[in-house]
Amino acid sequence: MGRKVTVATCALNQWALDFEGNLQRILKMATAVGIIITSRTPSCIRSRSWRPFWSLRSLRISSATWGCPPPRVPDAFRPELLHSRPELDSAIPAWCCPSRRPAEYPGLWSTGPSAAEEEGSRPVMHRNVRYNCRVIFLNRKILLIRPKMALANEGNYRELRWFTPWSRSRQTEEYFLPRMLQDLTKQETVPFGDAVLSTWDTCIGSEVCEELWTPHSPHVDMGLDGVEIFTNASGSHHVLRKAHARVDLVTMATTKNGGIYLLANQKGCDGDRLYYDGCALIAMNGSIFAQGSQFSLDDVEVLTATLDLEDIRSYRAEISSRNLAASRVSPYPRVKVDFALSCHEDLLEPVSEPIEWKYHSPAEEISLGPACWLWDFLRRSRQAGFFLPLSGGVDSAATACLVYSMCHQVCEAVKRGNLEVLADVRTIVNQLSYTPQDPRELCGRVLTTCYMASENSSQETCDRARELAQQIGSHHIGLHIDPVVKALVGLFSLVTGASPRFAVHGGSDRENLALQNVQARVRMVIAYLFAQLSLWSRGAPGGLLVLGSANVDESLLGYLTKYDCSSADINPIGGISKTDLRAFVQLCVERFQLPALQSILAAPATAELEPLAHGRVSQTDEEDMGMTYAELSVYGRLRKVAKTGPYSMFCKLLDMWRDTCSPRQVADKVKCFFSKYSMNRHKMTTLTPAYHAESYSPDDNRFDLRPFLYNTRWPWQFRCIENQVLQLEGRQRQELDGVD
Repeated sequence: MGRKVTVATCALNQWALDFEGNLQRILKMATAVGIIITSRTPSCIRSRSWRPFWSLRSLRISSATWGCPPPRVPDAFRPELLHSRPELDSAIPAWCCPSRRPAEYPGLWSTGPSAAEEEGSRPVMHRNVRYNCRVIFLNRKILLIRPKMALANEGNYRELRWFTPWSRSRQTEEYFLPRMLQDLTKQETVPFGDAVLSTWDTCIGSEVCEELWTPHSPHVDMGLDGVEIFTNASGSHHVLRKAHARVDLVTMATTKNGGIYLLANQKGCDGDRLYYDGCALIAMNGSIFAQGSQFSLDDVEVLTATLDLEDIRSYRAEISSRNLAASRVSPYPRVKVDFALSCHEDLLEPVSEPIEWKYHSPAEEISLGPACWLWDFLRRSRQAGFFLPLSGGVDSAATACLVYSMCHQVCEAVKRGNLEVLADVRTIVNQLSYTPQDPRELCGRVLTTCYMASENSSQETCDRARELAQQIGSHHIGLHIDPVVKALVGLFSLVTGASPRFAVHGGSDRENLALQNVQARVRMVIAYLFAQLSLWSRGAPGGLLVLGSANVDESLLGYLTKYDCSSADINPIGGISKTDLRAFVQLCVERFQLPALQSILAAPATAELEPLAHGRVSQTDEEDMGMTYAELSVYGRLRKVAKTGPYSMFCKLLDMWRDTCSPRQVADKVKCFFSKYSMNRHKMTTLTPAYHAESYSPDDNRFDLRPFLYNTRWPWQFRCIENQVLQLEGRQRQELDGVD
């Protein structure tokens, strides 16, 4: 009797609305699956109509692509729905139609979700209600349409804007297929609802991304009802330190209840701020048996494992608490499938061995994730490279290092034989015979850096920027912005008859800030001018994407000039804290052998917008902000993750900082933060689209939806804080008097 099954899952780098490209990646994945199984399967099994089970991630063609996560690009999908139907016509036969070479695409297929849509698979209209569904095929027949039961509706996701969750647990209905699908499958109706599949040798259930994260996931009751294989088609984006949570959810699910769990996840940038980090996996009974890459330039990745179903049954039989719960569980509707995942002669078939999951450190995640995101943006925007204002500070240096890391990954992918990456890089550099071998040489082709000096710039930052550019190989430009700044200030003086001065020269705070802002904004204009024309001046075609380099902490506080160099096309570090960026830059010193970064790390962070004092920097970021970057990270997490306002934050910080700060000092710090944060919140509406990497991102576009006009005095909240401080100080005086 057969008991060993070969299962597979995958991760695809799909792109919203790219119907033809998405279809080709799906077909490439299906072909790769066939090759892997043919090479691993003994002849006794290959000679029979043996089929593994596949969990297909990212059906992003036709109506599948239509379901994307608001508010990213959903409104773009409605007009594309009808003319995309021919792509669906091509895809279904490719997976399950005997007339389209079934030997190349063997197996029982569980398709879903669209990577353009964060969690679900296909939008299916059932009785005039739009559901987000998975569709399971076998040999040109649809076995089950499984609607999603828990929708993602927080953080980056607005799924309830588009879909309705299926609320009828363990119930199915008849779904009448559209005529186009009836012609393909020769079926009039199919089961629609919350059901499982029962084959000759096992039972299979499905979850959809968000359902794994809910307090009572469907796999719990499915497992108690005898489901042995769980599939999850997911659209889970990257956040620093998140991989542990995802892996723990899967391993704990199979530790408590036994079973095989197949997690398929989208990978790559889908055209917005999120990067989907793959990490497809296969787990059984609490152990991992296959791990997909978290960051990769490969558009298609397939994982397989051969596992013994008897291991599940013996594991479950030993958990008495699980068996007691199973005896009371309500049964699921079962769709009977005339099919087996195993064969009778599998005694000699080797089974896969468990492995240890390999995690990246946060610094390694930064070096890989944003670099892959940059690559997707570069190749899909069909631009010729990047333009980066390089100031000699940590933030712009980190951005430059990310481009250099991208170049490293491109060269490694080409060495491994990735023809898609090779074709893309040849298109970018406009040279059909080019083969990248040296990351530094490639960086010189795709990255232009520019140090924009002013009379307030120090020689040290100029030298640091030039040395880093030399070591990574970028095309470096040095220029002075003083003539443009003086022309603009002179124009103001000509019109008004007033000449603004810096504070050190006797000017007011308003004058001082305006003179700093004009320098910063001039740099943005110059950056876009050079991005458009610098390649033209060198006789090369194309334009450059302008990169921003404001970190998440500065954005949160609004410590940036509106429409300065923080305004760019994209920002790979805009969701990363200063603390994590410094750790990443230190990693680059060792990994990429870039000694210029040592002096950058050792230097104080400064905007260099005020006059120098005896040729030395007199302005530092933390002094300007009135707080440290470490404190900013704490404020950011309390504000967004812990959902605290001024008074709640004060109460929490009283305990967190009790050994270092008095209640009065804590109150002053909280008031300082909320005053500046609320005063500058309007700047969040114009933030450059940034790589989403932190749970406390202030991104106003889709993640942190808040007012941008506040009462910056916070009268009620600050009064509550003040009253509490007075009470605490009075209590302390009484205690001291009692001691005396």
